[in-house]
Amino acid sequence: MKQSEQQQVIDLKGRDFIELDDFTTEEIQYLIDLAIEIKTKHKNGEVYQPLKGKTIGLIFEKSSTRTRVSFEVGAFQLGAHALFLSKNDIQLGRGEIISDTAQVLSRYLDGMMIRTFGHENVIDLARYATVPVINGLSDLAHPCQVLADYQTVYEHKGKLQGLKLAYIGDGNNMAHSLMIGGAKLGVHVSVATPEGYEPDASVVKECLEIARETGAQIIVTRSPQEAVKDADVIYTDVWASMGFEEEQKVREAAFKDYQVDELLVQGAKSDYLFMHCLPAHRGEEVSEGVIDGSNSVIFDQAENRLHAQKALMAALMG
Repeated sequence: MKQSEQQQVIDLKGRDFIELDDFTTEEIQYLIDLAIEIKTKHKNGEVYQPLKGKTIGLIFEKSSTRTRVSFEVGAFQLGAHALFLSKNDIQLGRGEIISDTAQVLSRYLDGMMIRTFGHENVIDLARYATVPVINGLSDLAHPCQVLADYQTVYEHKGKLQGLKLAYIGDGNNMAHSLMIGGAKLGVHVSVATPEGYEPDASVVKECLEIARETGAQIIVTRSPQEAVKDADVIYTDVWASMGFEEEQKVREAAFKDYQVDELLVQGAKSDYLFMHCLPAHRGEEVSEGVIDGSNSVIFDQAENRLHAQKALMAALMG
């Protein structure tokens, strides 16, 4: 099916984007294709403003570089206006219940993005809002990042189904969304974590169920070497994410054998892609030689946050 024909069939207007498991394989691929199309328009200098006159509120309980800049710039390029709302700028920071905030903001805005700690905050905001809500990050999931990640892999490899992605490190929100996205798209995902830092068991169970339908393989192991064997993509994240800084020393000890370095990557395919959601701690979860090497596509990933999120806003709010 041609992309233009596919876009006539798939209509996501008004939907929330809380996690990738809320979307079909075809819908996720549609968003990736749309992101690439919008990216091409931007590179060609074509003005594309399907959201002219619309407004999106960006609620931040967790600070960010890539999420804030990509959403603000993306909204502007689509013709919309973005409002940055820290928890100190709105009454959420002073104890207003999230249902009241959701209903009030829905009267002003055409969409909302929230970057928060508890995943329930995203769910509650979406439950009571009458406009689309996008999960910019929660402690359980990071679907915006993963949408851009799989777009990046697709651009470099020309396909997704049947590829192997190895994730090394903390079984956190990144691991969860990469597994869900991989299961949906037919990507084999191997996650290697030390004991006590495994991905959420309910997420793993859900991914295994999804994978039965798509042919993907989902593996959780203690062995980084097993995970990276013949991998097309190697992915890692910081050992102590935002909110876990006080555990830095404990985590350094737990993860000392989980650095992605020149020796570990030898087990992957020679043309593997190295990926990291950033910010990175060079010399900790990844060696400088790997993250700054020729297989690294970390800045393609970072750029694609802009295009993937433009696709999301255009599809949900347009």
